Amino acid sequence: MAPRNIIIDTDPGQDDAVAILLALASPELNVLGITAVAGNVPLNLTQKNARIVCELAGFPETLVFAGCDTPLSRKLVTAEHVHGKTGLDGPQLDAPEMPLQDAHAVDWIIETCRAAQAKSITLCPLGPLTNIATALTRAPDIKDAIEEIVLMGGAYFAVGNITPAAEFNIYVDPEAAKIVFDAGLPLTVMPLDMTHKALTTKPRIDKFRQMGTTVGTMTAAWTDFFERFDMEKYGSEGAPLHDPTVIAYLINPDLFTGRQINVEIETQSELTLGMTVADWWGVTDRAPNCMFMGDLDAEGFYELLAERLATLQ
Repeated sequence: MAPRNIIIDTDPGQDDAVAILLALASPELNVLGITAVAGNVPLNLTQKNARIVCELAGFPETLVFAGCDTPLSRKLVTAEHVHGKTGLDGPQLDAPEMPLQDAHAVDWIIETCRAAQAKSITLCPLGPLTNIATALTRAPDIKDAIEEIVLMGGAYFAVGNITPAAEFNIYVDPEAAKIVFDAGLPLTVMPLDMTHKALTTKPRIDKFRQMGTTVGTMTAAWTDFFERFDMEKYGSEGAPLHDPTVIAYLINPDLFTGRQINVEIETQSELTLGMTVADWWGVTDRAPNCMFMGDLDAEGFYELLAERLATLQ
């Protein structure tokens, strides 16, 4: 079977970095390019971090594009309190040597989709949905090329991690999220309800460190840094490794379980702005618009991560 063509839209972020590493290490996936968006940190850092990760993985030929530096209609909210001032705090790598591509990420997404066969590209947003929503709004015809959107974002039972009601990626640009959820495309959502079951326990992090490779050492160091915030916040034994679940799903969907449900995005309320209102129990007559994941095989997920990252330098 031919590799699945994917575009990773991201705001690295230590967990985004691990997701990129997993994608580049997996022969089932063909990473057409990586598009950076403002989110965890501003755009000048997210595009730099994406290139740092590609070089770390040994894939400097990967195309990386800078996209939108602000949400569609709001001021940017960032998450340095979680990821550190660079977004990749912990032991740092040198500035990347590989170039940033000249084209704007949204223009490149549109051009790439228009040149592709029908239903041949999967979009993998790991951050705020500004780039994806802008592309869909500017060029609705690109929907023909999109096989599926698999994104990390939202929550229902786990409620919010940036406000009492909202998950960070959706909260940063709720108007963009609404456009994506209302687009009528096949959509799979990896919410906090599921990612909070994918904890970076000490044995799991030690497995990365024991690889004895640069990638293994950096992954362990990044997760060591990343987990301190969530362990203190939730009192858990580790931190949720959110974004790699998107990539793991593309490789082995059997690791995940969920339901086809309706999810609406709150864009008006000051109290619940960015909330993903998930009709998990089917109490409305709203038509399902996404597969909303509720659980995963955490051991299988981390086994896949360790197996694939061990193949990198």
